[in-house]
Amino acid sequence: MSIPRRILIVALTAVVSVQPLLAKSDARQWVGTWASAPRLDAHARNAEDLLASGTQSGVTLREVVHVSIGGEMVRVRFSNLYGTGPLLIGAAEIAQTQKGAAIVPGSAKPLTFHGQPSVSIPNGALVVSDPVPFKLAPLSDLTVSFYLPSPAGPVTEHELGEATSYHAPGNAVSSADLEAAATETIWYYLNGVDTLAAADAGAVITLGDSITDGAKSTIDTNQRWPDELARRLQADSKYRRLSVLNEGISGNKILLDGAGPNALARFDRDVLAQSGAKYLLILEGINDIGRLHGTPDAGLTAADLIGALDQMILRAHTHGIAVIGCTLTPYHGAGYYTENGEAIRKAVNDWIRTGGAFDGFVDFDAAVRDPNHPDTFLPSDDPGDHLHPNDGGYKVMGDAIDLKLFTLRPKQP
Repeated sequence: MSIPRRILIVALTAVVSVQPLLAKSDARQWVGTWASAPRLDAHARNAEDLLASGTQSGVTLREVVHVSIGGEMVRVRFSNLYGTGPLLIGAAEIAQTQKGAAIVPGSAKPLTFHGQPSVSIPNGALVVSDPVPFKLAPLSDLTVSFYLPSPAGPVTEHELGEATSYHAPGNAVSSADLEAAATETIWYYLNGVDTLAAADAGAVITLGDSITDGAKSTIDTNQRWPDELARRLQADSKYRRLSVLNEGISGNKILLDGAGPNALARFDRDVLAQSGAKYLLILEGINDIGRLHGTPDAGLTAADLIGALDQMILRAHTHGIAVIGCTLTPYHGAGYYTENGEAIRKAVNDWIRTGGAFDGFVDFDAAVRDPNHPDTFLPSDDPGDHLHPNDGGYKVMGDAIDLKLFTLRPKQP
């Protein structure tokens, strides 16, 4: 018996319509698992200063990063944002970290760029490596080694790495260890690591200053509050597909350049352009307030900071990113404390809590303040400068974040 033509067409249409659904269920996307915010080298060094044995042999940089989510395919991003000429990377590899400058034997994989082992990055630009199969465990350390054969002008860096990097003369990219390497706690040129993740994965971006960057935390132990958040997300099956990208810059301000460009100026690059950006936490403004100590007639008001935060919310919402405000932590006793600044801090915090502009908020202020002196850090969380938390204080901050915030959707712009 023959099948009626109309029924056959309907059946074929149903089969065809299922295919996109199947493809969608298998969809993958690139999501950042580690990132750093680039800035101009604070000491006005040129790349010549990184060359351990002069321009004849060049230098190998070996930098260790602590990722958040895992995966089986990665790509690496390098930035020459502040260079005045091309940055030549002669060779690059990734590997699992063993300890210090040593890598796990047999784990190294070469990076290529459009199929080539080297790449020239124009001034002001960044480059993303080709994808490479690589088993990346969540919350693990990844070593990125790359060779600079010649100088390239001003250095693009992230100064407050709070993680040890290694420099050795010549092309030692493939070495299992770097003997007698020079060390620094700065990430040079390395801008991010992405992994191929599930379609429902996403990145939580933390935008801030030194309190987000991890000042006063113990080097090489990943004790910043974004690190604690990443650990909590991985410990909960409902949230472990969310990565955490730390885009803090020590000394950064919302409204003025200084330690890196102001937050409004770097917003597109450090937030909107991040792979898989889904949520944004903003903890900025205390350095703007602190400026009143040296410039009491600066004319800064709470409305100035609130207006700038509102701009960031608007821009993030336009890109489908939910924005979570973070109250500014206490700073009484810090070198740049003023009573006027404290009034501004309180007004901004009140707006973050009650203004309704953010999709949600985290009350870091309430988490770390001394209940008997609410303008002051709890002594147990204060390393002594009355501005930054210690390791314990950073853990308190990370633990104060309600993970249910990461079910929010952005308000309509």
